[in-house]
Amino acid sequence: MNTRERTSLQTEFSLTKCLQVNIAAMIARDARILISAEQIQERVKELAAEIESDYGAGPLYLISILKGSFIFVADLARAFRQLPVRIEFMAISSYGNEKTSSGQVKLTRDLDVPIEGHHVLIVEDIIDSGVTLSYLKRLLEHRKPKSLAVATLLDKPEKRIQAVEVKYTGFRIPDEFVVGYGLDFAEDYRNLSDIRVLS
Repeated sequence: MNTRERTSLQTEFSLTKCLQVNIAAMIARDARILISAEQIQERVKELAAEIESDYGAGPLYLISILKGSFIFVADLARAFRQLPVRIEFMAISSYGNEKTSSGQVKLTRDLDVPIEGHHVLIVEDIIDSGVTLSYLKRLLEHRKPKSLAVATLLDKPEKRIQAVEVKYTGFRIPDEFVVGYGLDFAEDYRNLSDIRVLS
């Protein structure tokens, strides 16, 4: 490949990437806002107060399920007034680049520390079918935590396939595909400050 061909290929790649970014930005702007940034922040503060009253002196392990819950867990942790928390991360895949769960759950990142004898709160971005969460709860229960509960920003009860107990819920939402505040479609839209419906 000569210099001219290489330059032409690089230019074509840059234009393609730029077009993808612009299309993603246009879709995000046009997507309907379901829950505003202000509503989210207010509800996070309410959840933090409720959790803090339940766990007293702590410490409480917050287990953030990547990637979708990373913003939620950061805001939640900072909303606690006195409760000491320790933050851990797990990653579980069941979506890939699709809008619906594949139903096949795969652990892609595990905890760095043991949780035996500790209070543990799983922090999810969204619960729909319940398949991923059921798998995760079984996995963590075998590690003998002192207690194990679930907090989710969003819940889609209409999509439930497996029954799961959720102690703390931010918002119950209809069966629509949502993005923003950590939630994505094919890795886009995570940085939006509100929750939007993606058609």
